[in-house]
Amino acid sequence: MFNCDKCGSCCRNIAGIKLFSDMDDGMGVCKFLDQSNNLCKIYNSRPIFCNVDEMYKKYFKNLMPLEEFYNLNYMACEKLKELKKLK
Repeated sequence: MFNCDKCGSCCRNIAGIKLFSDMDDGMGVCKFLDQSNNLCKIYNSRPIFCNVDEMYKKYFKNLMPLEEFYNLNYMACEKLKELKKLK
């Protein structure tokens, strides 16, 4: 299982991403993010593209090993955290 640290960085950086356009609050933040605790308000019914494990099972399991997929997601997470520090 993907170990999310619940920093909220992925949910705060969705501006300009077509896949997330209907979730954008107009400020590039997911409208389902509870900004007081960084948790998803619709976690149990969130879209598949917000679920690393389900995305792997459905779209990536035949393309790469799970560990590689997790590592790519962890790297993306770190880059988003770096962006936050630059702001």
